[in-house]
Amino acid sequence: MHHESTGWGTVLSHTDQFLSGLLITVEVSVLAFIFALIIGILGAAARRSRFRILRVIVGIYVEIFRNTPLLLQVFVAFFGLPALGLPLTNFQAGAVALAANAGAYLVEIIRGGLAAVPPGQLDAAHVLSLTRTDTFSRIVLPQAIRKVYPPIVNQFVQIVLGSSLLSAIALPELTGVAQTVNSETLLTLQSFGFALILYLIVSNIISVGSNLLGAVIFHPPLEAGGRSAGKGRRRWLIIPGTNKEPRLKSGV
Repeated sequence: MHHESTGWGTVLSHTDQFLSGLLITVEVSVLAFIFALIIGILGAAARRSRFRILRVIVGIYVEIFRNTPLLLQVFVAFFGLPALGLPLTNFQAGAVALAANAGAYLVEIIRGGLAAVPPGQLDAAHVLSLTRTDTFSRIVLPQAIRKVYPPIVNQFVQIVLGSSLLSAIALPELTGVAQTVNSETLLTLQSFGFALILYLIVSNIISVGSNLLGAVIFHPPLEAGGRSAGKGRRRWLIIPGTNKEPRLKSGV
C-alpha cells in the first residue's frame, strides 16, 4: 500500500518494460564497444606508423570525435548518413555513433599504453636479437595490456552511460523507456529514479566483474609500486564512470 501511495508500485508494474530497455542498452553498448576496440587497436597502430598520412588521418579523426558532443554525433549518424545513401535504423545509428566516439578515446588509450613501455627494454630486446614480432608479443604487449586494461573497462562503462543519449533518436533503451513510463504515469522521480538504479547496478557489475577478471588474467594481479602480494599490497581499483587513472587501495 505504501508503494502504491508513493507511486513506486505503479512504476514497478512497468518492470518488464524497463528490463526490455535495459537489454537493448546492453546490446547496443556491447556491439559499440567491440567495434570501438577494433578502431582503437587499428588507430593506435596507425598513430605509431612510419607513414605520415596514416598518422594525420587518425589524428584528425581523434580530434573530431573527442572534441564534439556525442549527441550531435548521434544525430549525424541517424539523420546525416541516410542523406548520403546509408540508411540506418536507430539501433544501428546509435551503435555507429557510440563506437566512433569511444574508438577515438581508445586510440589514445592504447597508443599511450604502447608508448609507456620503457625504451630501454626495447633496446635490450634488440641486443638479445629478438625479432620485432617476439619483442612486441613478449615485451610490449603484456605490459601495454596491464596499463590499458583499467581505462578500457572504464571506457566501456562510459559507452553504457552514453547510450542514454540514444533516446533522442527514439531508441527504446533504458532512458527511452523511463521517458515513456514517465509520460504515461506522470511519476517523474520514480520513473527516472528506477532507471538510475538500473544504470548504477550495471556499471558496478562491470566494475566488479572486470576487477575479478583482472585478478585472474594478470599474474601478478594489477598493482603498483612492484610490491609483492600480502600485507601492504596496493591494487588498482577500476572506478565506474570515469576515465581517470585508477586509484590505489592499500591491502590489509
